[in-house]
Amino acid sequence: MTRSRATAIGFAAVLLWALLALLAVGSAPVPPFLLNALTFAIGGSVGIAWALASGNLGVLARIPARVYAFGTVALFGYHALYFSAMRMAPAAEASLIAYLWPLLIVLFSGLLPQERLTGAHVAGALIAFGGAALVVIRPGMALSGAALPGYLLAVLCAITWAAYSVLSRRMGSVPTEAVAVFCLATAALSIPAHLLFEHTIWPRGTVGWLAVAGLGLGPVGLAFYVWDIGVKKGDIQLLGVASYAAPLLSTLALVLAGVATATPRLVLAASMITAGAALAAWASAGVSGKRAQA
Repeated sequence: MTRSRATAIGFAAVLLWALLALLAVGSAPVPPFLLNALTFAIGGSVGIAWALASGNLGVLARIPARVYAFGTVALFGYHALYFSAMRMAPAAEASLIAYLWPLLIVLFSGLLPQERLTGAHVAGALIAFGGAALVVIRPGMALSGAALPGYLLAVLCAITWAAYSVLSRRMGSVPTEAVAVFCLATAALSIPAHLLFEHTIWPRGTVGWLAVAGLGLGPVGLAFYVWDIGVKKGDIQLLGVASYAAPLLSTLALVLAGVATATPRLVLAASMITAGAALAAWASAGVSGKRAQA
């Protein structure tokens, strides 16, 4: 598989994550950890079915336990930290801090062998982050001292996903089928968390259950498999910057569904995210050209 194709496959995860907010709205009022358990169970089951159909189910038994532990801690840890941050701090501020992970992916990628981090990569990530901030920031937002624990959890959330994405590249020989086990284990861990911290509220009606199924098949299912391919075999720096399209596309999906209203701020945010991604793509193309000449 070529680097460019793997990058395109990885970007499919960003497109799927753009549906996360819309489907999450449809799944209300299911509490977060119960929603986690339901959707990751669906996503993991789809992965197992895929491995079975492709004749690769046997490879799961040969994957070291430490790899399963790594993936499970990352997926469950990220979502547990994110949900906790959203509860302990204002949602918009916590969400913006958590969205430092694409920028951290770009920065952390400089530690990988055979990866060259340039100033253009960093500048592109910062510009795109500014665009994402325009989507998330609301008038009157301000950091609150009382919400500091929530902000810290949001920072840990960002570090967790960035570290998982970058370290996954060091596990390039691990088949993507392993993600199915990560998902099922995350679902299993979410059940006691739900029983300890939440009241059980099931999806309401057909729309609610369809939203849960959509989450499990897309943003909390297929997205993790294609992201695994992208960060292992694609341009991880470009993927990091391009990931800032997710909050923008998510907001646009809400606008198209009539849940949110379009504003001029979205146009500026789109321009900044596009410019940041273009700058990162230009930087990656320059690095690839120098590799070819070498």
